[in-house]
Amino acid sequence: MDSRYLRAFVAVVDAGGISAAAAALGYAQSTLSVQLRRLERELDAEVLRRSPTGTTLTEAGRLLLPYAREALELEERMRRAVGDRAPRLRLGALESLAVEWLPDILAAFGRGAAGPGTGAAEVRLRVAGRGVLQEELAAGRLDLVFLFDNGVPGSDPCSVVGHDRTVAVAGPGHRLARVRGLAPEELLEEEFLVAEAGCTSQMLVDRFGRDLAPRARLGMVTGSLAALRRLAAHGRGIALLPHLAVRQDLETGELVELDVRQGLEPVSIEARWRTGLGPAERSLTALVSLARRNAPWAAEASFTGVARSA
Repeated sequence: MDSRYLRAFVAVVDAGGISAAAAALGYAQSTLSVQLRRLERELDAEVLRRSPTGTTLTEAGRLLLPYAREALELEERMRRAVGDRAPRLRLGALESLAVEWLPDILAAFGRGAAGPGTGAAEVRLRVAGRGVLQEELAAGRLDLVFLFDNGVPGSDPCSVVGHDRTVAVAGPGHRLARVRGLAPEELLEEEFLVAEAGCTSQMLVDRFGRDLAPRARLGMVTGSLAALRRLAAHGRGIALLPHLAVRQDLETGELVELDVRQGLEPVSIEARWRTGLGPAERSLTALVSLARRNAPWAAEASFTGVARSA
């Protein structure tokens, strides 16, 4: 099967339509349409349903998509291996990790700090929210992602590479901002802001409040960490977050760390990855090991290569 047909199919799925996919690939729409028809003829199945409002996957297309992505990735790896090109490692990370933690690690990785030859990999970094990163890892568009633990086990191979301090934060004008030695019960009287359902901030609230109250009160679900930080800074509530996520705001005074009498449990930093990456597998393993050696707090977990929660 001509890989161009598969590439056209995947491009339409990712772009959401033939016109946008043709522009992304640099094709005329008619050329792309011909390639899609030839793909369907070879498979003897309709894989895309065209309509005036867009293009959607048929059931056959839904079944084909993961195999198409895998075939295209395998083709890319073959070209790199035969052409003696550096392996490619597609990395994803939450914004706070990408900004506050990963730059030094990636710089050291590029200098070969992870071991001879490992830094030659071509690393591409994707910065996005948890949902997008998990979706792209599952779809084969990313090879490795770094996330904060959210308390939900995944099916991907996973390892804890370190921990970060959990902090309770609020705006400088909040009524608790200047109170020393806050009891946990006093925090549970407040509304906790969370970034999105199922995120790390919600997990931290649940973990903090589960033994002290039937349930801590969740305030506004903001949809983004940046919005959460701004809302907290303006007194709309408090939040429990990894220190890395708010370090800059604490340094500038946009947010203040609440003085909680009872220490807050740290939050784990996890690496999740795909297997079967060929030459890139060695670079992936080396990068995860380097991340562990340079974590904010050291991880006790070993690099097991098996799926588990923190």
